[in-house]
Amino acid sequence: MNKSLEQLDYKGIFKYFTEISKIPRGSGNEGEISKYLVTFAKTHNLEYTQDEAKNVIMIKEASPGYEDEPAILLQGHMDMVCEKLKDSTHDFLKDEIKLIVDGDFLHADGTTLGGDNGIAVAYILALFSDETLPHPRLEAVITTDEEVGMLGAKELDLSGLKAKYMINMDSGEEGYLLASCAGGLTGTCYLPINRITEYGKKIKVSIGGLIGGHSGMDIVKNRSNANKVMGRLLFDLRESEQFGIIHMEGGFKDNVIPREAYGELLVTVDETTNNSKDEKALTEAYLKIKSRIDELTKAYQHELSGSEPDLKITVEDLGDGEYPMLHPVSFEKVLFMLVNMPYGVQVMSSHIEGLVESSLNLGIFRLEEDKAIFCNSVRSSIGNYKHYISNRLNYLVSFLGGDYEVRSEYPAWEYKKESPLRNHLNRIYKELYGKEMKVEAIHAGLECGFFHEKMPGIDIVSIGPELYRIHTIEERLSISSAIRVYKFVETVLKEKIGDL
Repeated sequence: MNKSLEQLDYKGIFKYFTEISKIPRGSGNEGEISKYLVTFAKTHNLEYTQDEAKNVIMIKEASPGYEDEPAILLQGHMDMVCEKLKDSTHDFLKDEIKLIVDGDFLHADGTTLGGDNGIAVAYILALFSDETLPHPRLEAVITTDEEVGMLGAKELDLSGLKAKYMINMDSGEEGYLLASCAGGLTGTCYLPINRITEYGKKIKVSIGGLIGGHSGMDIVKNRSNANKVMGRLLFDLRESEQFGIIHMEGGFKDNVIPREAYGELLVTVDETTNNSKDEKALTEAYLKIKSRIDELTKAYQHELSGSEPDLKITVEDLGDGEYPMLHPVSFEKVLFMLVNMPYGVQVMSSHIEGLVESSLNLGIFRLEEDKAIFCNSVRSSIGNYKHYISNRLNYLVSFLGGDYEVRSEYPAWEYKKESPLRNHLNRIYKELYGKEMKVEAIHAGLECGFFHEKMPGIDIVSIGPELYRIHTIEERLSISSAIRVYKFVETVLKEKIGDL
């Protein structure tokens, strides 16, 4: 354990965070972290279950004097988003996350930190290992594949749980009580493409320096999407220049706003006036295209100077030769999709000021040999509008001869006007820290919707410490906030709730 972190630790929070950071746990790769949680449960003589989806449920019976108190469910997810620096050699399938303490902040070395939602797991392990803390019956549910559509929560069997109250710990802002969240789905468009082989100069156009971020929390911040910027660049470039498309891709997760994208283009010359293999003519055509891209880059940088101050677009010559580029018809269809596919905020809430009601994010775009793939994260707190956006995507790609697939759909967690648990937590927080918590709804998706459906009548809140730039390599966790929130949870568990 990092010596600086060890000195700052409280009740083992960061001891456990360090332990789980040593275990690769990207979405879809949770076998080892799930096994670790089972071992923890066995070591501490806890009742537990591990299902086929690798979700882990642990139960700690009430301490003396709390047997008649209603059970409280603590919840978080074990997987993390895996992002890293472009030139990083980190392997998320086998390498541990290297933790760095910088003042009050904890971050990783060139990768995402995994504070979302590793801090919840660390909290649960610290609480369940504490034999001095008085508490009611505690039930913990730690899920898998949250970051790729809440797949683990969807498979949960909660029939054996008794909790009346639930505290989800997947929020990233201290002092906020979340009371509602959006539902969502992943909508993927598949567009068939044809290729032809042509001679020309292959060039690589790279877009980078964008801020990116979480497609729920940050979509309202006017963040540019690298895939959409690439589409616009090619759309503007085609007005005056002649080129083909060999390959394009951008983004790794549908729920992350892409920071980078690149395209491999084929610069060609007009064969009616030049030999297609004329090196001089190809060089002149390349320089002309590069000059035009430089002009467009300056225009975009000026336009986006307030929202994307570090935008950069670079061009690299990869050499002359024969390459399989998109057939002109496929070129137009792919570009049409990139330019016309909706992105960003679609509707703001008419009930809660400043809340995004509906949005979508083109998180992954990739050209394969015979198809183009457009993967979108669709979110809405209104089920009908979520499906309307999804149907629009289906309509768009079907019109061009493609197919559409919906997966990882999850329900919204609807706002509950009366919440005794919310009032209880608010009172305790004010007593501890001298100020009331802010009750808010968020546009990001939380697993609370599944628990609301599967445990009718359960009273749910979501809390968490200060996390910044989640789902990005700049992700960092406030150490002092993490400790404050943990002490807050300790107090909530110690104070008898009764029937409120």
